[in-house]
Amino acid sequence: MLRISEIKLPLDHAPAELPAAITSRLGVTADDLLGWTIWKRAHDARRKSAILSVYIVDAEVRNESEVRKRVAGNPHVRPTPDTSYKSPLPKPQPGRLRPVVIGAGPCGLFAGLILAELGLRPIVLDRGKVVRERTKDTWGLWRRSELNPESNVQFGEGGAGTFSDGKLYSQIKDPRYLSRKVLTEFVAAGAPPEILIDAHPHIGTFRLVTMVESLRAKIEALGGEYRFQHRVTDLELARGPDGGQRVRGVHLHTGEFLEADHVVLAVGHSSRDTFQALYDRGVHIEAKPFSIGFRIEHPQSWIDMAMFGPCAGHPDLGAAAYSLSHHCANGRTVYSFCMCPGGTVVAAASEPGRLVTNGMSQYSRNERNANAGFVVGISEADYPSDHPLAGIELQRDLETRAFAAGGRDYFAPGQRVGDFLAARPSSALGPVIPSYRPGVRPTDLAPLMPDYVIEAMREALPIFGRKIPRYDDPDALLTGVETRTSSPIRITRGADFQSLNVRGLFPAGEGAGYAGGILSAAVDGIKVAEAVAKATAGSNVLKT
Repeated sequence: MLRISEIKLPLDHAPAELPAAITSRLGVTADDLLGWTIWKRAHDARRKSAILSVYIVDAEVRNESEVRKRVAGNPHVRPTPDTSYKSPLPKPQPGRLRPVVIGAGPCGLFAGLILAELGLRPIVLDRGKVVRERTKDTWGLWRRSELNPESNVQFGEGGAGTFSDGKLYSQIKDPRYLSRKVLTEFVAAGAPPEILIDAHPHIGTFRLVTMVESLRAKIEALGGEYRFQHRVTDLELARGPDGGQRVRGVHLHTGEFLEADHVVLAVGHSSRDTFQALYDRGVHIEAKPFSIGFRIEHPQSWIDMAMFGPCAGHPDLGAAAYSLSHHCANGRTVYSFCMCPGGTVVAAASEPGRLVTNGMSQYSRNERNANAGFVVGISEADYPSDHPLAGIELQRDLETRAFAAGGRDYFAPGQRVGDFLAARPSSALGPVIPSYRPGVRPTDLAPLMPDYVIEAMREALPIFGRKIPRYDDPDALLTGVETRTSSPIRITRGADFQSLNVRGLFPAGEGAGYAGGILSAAVDGIKVAEAVAKATAGSNVLKT
């Protein structure tokens, strides 16, 4: 098989044009082309009047060795690589204590899956509920302003990514094609096959619900076990043969103790009480940068027209997305984050008396508005102290301010962009209808953020408006606050994926500071599961 890249065709090309382009690129006849499949599909919208479809395809041809010689030196033709997942380890021997995975988000899900495929029968713990019950609790906040601190957008089966745009792409380097393993498992679990070929695949919340249920069933069929509504409150540590600390098990809020000598910590970026418990236990934690700001909403039709021009609304293009960044005069960087085309702004609080927003889309991306995080990068120097958990303290302060500004009933504070730029409170909202539920109350957002954040945002908005017309339209809407862009801490680990100072503890995923988004978290879960499997080979603790 040969992989051919950079095949460009008109947006409305006829189906026969793609195989014709393949034969032309390879210099073969139609009879010599035995078969072909699309590997990736994207669009080049730099010329809005002539948007192109861009393909990478795998082709099977007669006399492949001769064709390879003929196209030697062409950077856009090469042998098709083997992208199937292959574990680097043989299956570990059974008879050890079962590994424990804390957290059933994307990272914990794939850590559990790989461990189950290797025959290690993992126990997956999650403080929240199964995904369908969790969905009901989430709607309780959105419809009735009732927050369940243990079952919400942040906690429960599927993790925070369940209530998001479901993006399945990232900037991670993946030489072993671990991301392909993730996408393939998602398709087997019910995701649309298009995610295997789209350059920027996404799933959406409703489809994610059924997928995580299917993957749970697969893990259980392989001998794994799920225990929902089991919150871990502490680790049990002991001195190992080398004199260092190592895991002996986990304590649960039920009073139960679960013995384990290999624990995957995949708790997500919002498990603040878990971070505190780990710090109190002496696990090495350090502060790390993250970003803070608001969500910004525009009618999706504005974004479609800005990005696609006369091709806006074409069914092959769907709802347009964007990515923006600006380095400001005060040294801060403002950028768009977690852009949700045709989506909604959602209430994402996990602690009573605090308010935080996120963005969500369904697979169709057909809601009225586009929304994105409009955020400013901050560092440890901006935190209230040099304590490793100081970033959490800052998050809580901002979320408490937002809760008060919105009326203390989980309504969100909002402001028109025109009022924000003019430094005046909004007394009413304009024609851009907010998607956030339970609702938005107009106010002044400036007091909710540090001055340097507001200064940077006011500089960036007009600049973004020159890149995307109407981005800084006076009636565009800002909603506060966005504080969960990534984990504010890193649970430091070594090259063997274990905690620097607690053997047998494997910090993983976004909450530990090693991922950002569904795909990268899932890939990290695979890597950590492989590390656990390798570590079990040296364990001599028998199963009890």
